[in-house]
Amino acid sequence: MKIQANQLRKSLKQQLAPIYLVSGDETLIVEQCCDDIRKACRDSGFQEREVHHLESGFSWDDFVQSANSMSLFADRKLMELRCKTTKLGDVGSKAIVRYLDQINPDTIVCIVMPKLDASTQRGKWYKTIESAGVSIPVWPVERQQMPGWIQQRLVEKGIQATDDAVTFLADNVEGNLLAASQEVEKLSLMDLSGTIDLETMSDAVSNMSRYTVFNLVDRCLAGDIRASLKTLNGLRGEGVEPTLVLWSLSRELRVLHNLQDLVKDGQTIDLAMKNQRIFKNRLNVTRHATQRLSLAKIQQLLRFCRNIDQVIKGQASGNIWMMLEQLTLQTSR
Repeated sequence: MKIQANQLRKSLKQQLAPIYLVSGDETLIVEQCCDDIRKACRDSGFQEREVHHLESGFSWDDFVQSANSMSLFADRKLMELRCKTTKLGDVGSKAIVRYLDQINPDTIVCIVMPKLDASTQRGKWYKTIESAGVSIPVWPVERQQMPGWIQQRLVEKGIQATDDAVTFLADNVEGNLLAASQEVEKLSLMDLSGTIDLETMSDAVSNMSRYTVFNLVDRCLAGDIRASLKTLNGLRGEGVEPTLVLWSLSRELRVLHNLQDLVKDGQTIDLAMKNQRIFKNRLNVTRHATQRLSLAKIQQLLRFCRNIDQVIKGQASGNIWMMLEQLTLQTSR
């Protein structure tokens, strides 16, 4: 069975499936789906949890054997398999099909992987999972869907807000789910009585943090090295996720890359910024940044962003905050 992410909780309340496949590149929603599955399993007596990673040294035989064996510490268990790729190979594909031919009722399996392409979904292992269990493809939340997504999260936290207040928050986070989730969490911790209107939301968002990723981006664009590094350290001190910092900087670098391409093709910088829908209050700092950062430099910084992303995802080693400091310095210089 294939369902949408927003249908998962209802499905879990009705009946647990022997296997779940959560796939997609929207990390926040993928992890929320996994959290919901874990909670439902715990509530149903699956107290033990094993986490496996499809990486060098992983054994499909050992995984299937563990799935078929009794739990050492509880009657039933949840087994998670985290995959960095959708390519399981012949051994992995056959192992999943073999396990699902003789499902262990005392084990629930949850497989997590990136977005699946059409050819992968035609594979036998995928069709077997869809037939025996539940597949949850996770799709990005489009910008026009963001207010509805935020409103749903506010309701879950017991917060009421007017439509224009929710739209303001959606515009403020510029389509980033992690940022939106963090803002909702902060709102839930504030002493806000009654329905939040636009003015209250504006005041709340502006007062939530002394440092924001948007401050960081503006100071980097302006070439203010000292203020940029100070803001980055402030964000780290306030517990802001490195993923959010990287998203903000890499997003702006991609915009600058597009601007440089348009100018290279003969457009004026003013026309290029209009085509890229740069906000009026950011025209000057953006213009300054395009004059200061060459196309080659921006491409170099974007490659460095990809390196940082690999470290954040555990695919490479490195000090994330030191790398973000280097990125901030190079973007501001």
